[in-house]
Amino acid sequence: MEEKIIAVAVDQDGNIAAHAGRAPKWMVYLIDGESAAQLAWTLDLTEIGSLHEWHVRGDGNRHPLHSVDVAIAGSAGDGVIRRLAERNTELVTTSETSPLKAVAAYLSGELAAGLPHDEQACLKGEH
Repeated sequence: MEEKIIAVAVDQDGNIAAHAGRAPKWMVYLIDGESAAQLAWTLDLTEIGSLHEWHVRGDGNRHPLHSVDVAIAGSAGDGVIRRLAERNTELVTTSETSPLKAVAAYLSGELAAGLPHDEQACLKGEH
């Protein structure tokens, strides 16, 4: 297996965040195929650095998550999923709450499906 970098959106309790667009923190894991996923770094975003704000700005600038192969969160809007894919970052959603379990499940092809995206709550910033 080639090396992969997987980022997982987390909430203040360390569980997978409910929504990718509003997640202020991402745990970024290095997968090298020879050992378990290793936490490489954390990514702390300000409100204006969130995926939601990056998406609605639409100015074409790069986002830090463009440097990862895969991003995992509880839910995400189609626009953010599409725009990350344009930069070769796959965003997948899951109902799993543990970041490490989600990474392992993704790698084995058994990641539980994500939550439906609530567009109205997203627009109001309720995530």
